[in-house]
Amino acid sequence: MTIKPNFKALLALFLLAGAPILTPTPSIAQETVRQDDDIKKMVNELSAQNLEQLVRKMVSFGTRHTLSTTTSKKEGIGAAREWVKSEFEKYAQASGGRMTVEMDRFVIKADGRRVPQDTEMANVMAILKGTDPNDNRVIIVGGHLDSRATDVMDAKSKAPGANDDASGVAMVMEMARVMAPKQFPATLIFVAFQGEEQGLYGSTHLAERAKKEGWNLIAMQNNDIVGNSYSAETGLHDNTKVRIFSEGTPANETEEQARLRKLLGAENDSPSRNLARYMELVGEKYVDQIDVVLVHRTDRFLRGGDHTPFNRQGFTAVRMSEMNEDFDHQHQDVRKEDGKQYGDLPEFMDFEYLRKNAGVNLASMASLGWAPAAPEKVGVLTSNLTNKTDLQWNAPAKGAKPAGYYVLMRETSSPNWEKRFYVTDTKATLPYSKDNYFFAVQSVDKDGHASLPVLPAPVR
Repeated sequence: MTIKPNFKALLALFLLAGAPILTPTPSIAQETVRQDDDIKKMVNELSAQNLEQLVRKMVSFGTRHTLSTTTSKKEGIGAAREWVKSEFEKYAQASGGRMTVEMDRFVIKADGRRVPQDTEMANVMAILKGTDPNDNRVIIVGGHLDSRATDVMDAKSKAPGANDDASGVAMVMEMARVMAPKQFPATLIFVAFQGEEQGLYGSTHLAERAKKEGWNLIAMQNNDIVGNSYSAETGLHDNTKVRIFSEGTPANETEEQARLRKLLGAENDSPSRNLARYMELVGEKYVDQIDVVLVHRTDRFLRGGDHTPFNRQGFTAVRMSEMNEDFDHQHQDVRKEDGKQYGDLPEFMDFEYLRKNAGVNLASMASLGWAPAAPEKVGVLTSNLTNKTDLQWNAPAKGAKPAGYYVLMRETSSPNWEKRFYVTDTKATLPYSKDNYFFAVQSVDKDGHASLPVLPAPVR
């Protein structure tokens, strides 16, 4: 059998590796992908051993059910919250006063469903303040601290919640430890949410707060069930793949935005979907032996997570989850049946896999945190019929001035960006027809840190 090479796929690989295809001009040139030494060092500082210790400590609280005790110092959600707060405060000592820790308390009224009486809840937050007073961007990484047994209303039984979701909280904590000494122009927030299992209450509270207070929240990375690489049901054991879920159509899309989306055929280009693409590109650049799989739906089938309330408020947010969930160790009472162990216990986790997934999150958050703000008023000129594409945009109004811009391009049938050109001006003309390709523009600094892509709107 003769195997024909896929020249289109090979071409895309060469392009992303930096092989020049266009003859470079002073203003447009094919860009070579580079690693940042500081990001690579931080990724390498993440410790599988630390992650395991953090998970096992959370498991030691017996249950972290949202309705469990808040008066005990050894068990329940109250003790777990205080411990996370104390760990964040330890990490903050390395920040030179830039990291502050907050217990963001709020009360949820009885809902007649999963909250039977008025209940005080709290998100534990470590806030690494940005160093540029003119840069108001905010980036959030989060996981949920609460756990559950088989019965979602059972606040008494053992509910270790090792993978769901001590794995996500451990990741957030380890990232905070490693990133606390660093200085970013944007503000980074590390969050352990409460109330996810009872109805996404902690994330809903923070998303509504961010909206009410006018945060310039450019990205929210939710991590839930990210530490297991084996499924007994399927027999698949693979610690090289992780999923990122993202919404296709923004939840708060207006009628005018929907009309334009349909007109342009941009159903696959929501801000959240482009954050997912960003995490794939940056994560795979810095983390060895990981394949970030982009799943084009908001979450797993008919399910949701702590990114969902942020999407509802119009923010860019995605969810990371392991590739092969093991439902024998998720939402299960701890027990043995016919010699088989059930329950969400740490011995069924893969902490090296969790470390790699933490690396994808850290690399993405750091790259965004160091990047300039995204370009503004990105447009594609439509006044003339032409087989070229004329793009224009404005430099970001706040923060550091970009060193240049990346112009991204892909075929309409391609899920990922295929070509990237470096531009020093705030306009570019490409010898490719807007009829046949999608385009976007990113701001970039001198070290290659890029903002999230912005799609152009038609300009006459």
